[in-house]
Amino acid sequence: MPGCDFTRRDFLRWTAYATAAAAPLTMLDPGRANASTGSGTTDVTAVNLELVTLAEDHAVITWYTGQTGTDDGLGRMIPAPADGEVRYGTHPSKLNKVAHGISNHTPYHYVELDHLEPGQTYYYQAWSNGKTAAATPFTLITGNAVGTSTYGLDTGGGPYSFTTPQPPRGSYLFSVVLCNDLHMGETQAGLVGGQPQYIGISQVPGLPPYPEVMLESLVRDVARFDPTYLLAAGDISAEAVPTDLSRAGQLLNGFGKYRDDYFVARGNHDRAHIGDAYASCRVGQWQGNDCFHDAYFPGNELTYFSRDLSGLHVIGLDTYDKAGGGGDAGGMSPTQLDWFRADLKAHREQPTLVFGHHPLMVEQSAFPASSGNALDATQAASVLDWYSQTPGVFLHHAGHTHRNHRSVSPTAPRVTHQEVAAAKEYPGGFSILRLHTEGYALNFYKSRSDLAREWSERSRQEILGFWPQFAFGNTVADRNSVARVDLTGLKRPQHDKPGHNNGNNGNGHHHGDGNAQH
Repeated sequence: MPGCDFTRRDFLRWTAYATAAAAPLTMLDPGRANASTGSGTTDVTAVNLELVTLAEDHAVITWYTGQTGTDDGLGRMIPAPADGEVRYGTHPSKLNKVAHGISNHTPYHYVELDHLEPGQTYYYQAWSNGKTAAATPFTLITGNAVGTSTYGLDTGGGPYSFTTPQPPRGSYLFSVVLCNDLHMGETQAGLVGGQPQYIGISQVPGLPPYPEVMLESLVRDVARFDPTYLLAAGDISAEAVPTDLSRAGQLLNGFGKYRDDYFVARGNHDRAHIGDAYASCRVGQWQGNDCFHDAYFPGNELTYFSRDLSGLHVIGLDTYDKAGGGGDAGGMSPTQLDWFRADLKAHREQPTLVFGHHPLMVEQSAFPASSGNALDATQAASVLDWYSQTPGVFLHHAGHTHRNHRSVSPTAPRVTHQEVAAAKEYPGGFSILRLHTEGYALNFYKSRSDLAREWSERSRQEILGFWPQFAFGNTVADRNSVARVDLTGLKRPQHDKPGHNNGNNGNGHHHGDGNAQH
């Protein structure tokens, strides 16, 4: 949920605005326009077309096929398996290349276009069952889900267009996975401020818990990019229950060794709690019992840290280092703030990545943005001022909002603030940060196992089906970007975790699984 604290008052305020846009949404989405239970039709409609990933040499496109005229009870069509392909080319009237998905007959289509040329404009259409797929409609926000231009939006089925970026400058060094909001132990997605009248979306009975499905897929999916490190920016658990914290760690261990290969930060859901379930954990500094501290920072360790990883200075913040119920603004203790400022000064020129759960600012939100969406405003202003005096800081990674969004503050314009969508629900994935000597690329990917794609599509129906307009990213640039920055102080890792292979093609991406036919 937005900030995990989207209240009933926020919901009522937002609903009044969203209702005015509901008619255009229905007109653009055949599955909602014709929803009626039990029609018996076998006709298939393709919807929810999205350009998820756009890099210099590849793109990922997804969509959904459902049984026309049906409603599964969540406001979408009943899933209908169908064939799927993307036809694309460099001219809208000559789509002479074809790519097929990672599954041949599915409602949950995921197609990767490989061997694209940097700086080239491509046109494409997605087809299932002889029909073109309609784009995910944006009615509450500006932007679109299917390209870097508005080309094709008026036709309803494309072709749509995108232009590939240029690659990062310099030699490839290594890659880092950025993820957050795992919410291990959660059983309902999309709850609104704890109000029982707004029913969340649960997993299909008989299937594994969706937080496990999504994290298992994430750990497997990132392997094809040969990442060296993984940073998980908070809300590792739903409510800091010891078994859930432990299960998250077990699954993350599939990536590598904790505090060598992967690192975690605390989110507001990981705060100290009161109750029998937490009684065996240490007494919290601020309240209750702190099971997250025991699980990931045992003994007398601080819950914030910095590390040098192959020359990259990484700072992990605890943005709920305070008392509270989790729905208020994030905050750091005075001790942590003093440590953070001193650490920045000590590494002023070194390339630095900061990650923590709460973003410093929340901009361009389709939903009401309350103080609980971000770090305490006074603290955030101080941090931005420190960043303006620290040339080495180039990226601040945050979660909490459950959306993809890229921001730059005029106070510290060298720093990109990247919110990454939740791992545990639609769009359900992770970002890959590819570091080069003279810049970086940051690309978002949906988790792509069969069960992950099924849950992602089911959970897109949160907040009356308007959830994609908040979570996916207003534009392609909110989830895919390239920046120029001096990273010559970094170095290729000297050793890798077992099974790790740095022998990629120079951009951190493995080709060959998109089934492109030229």
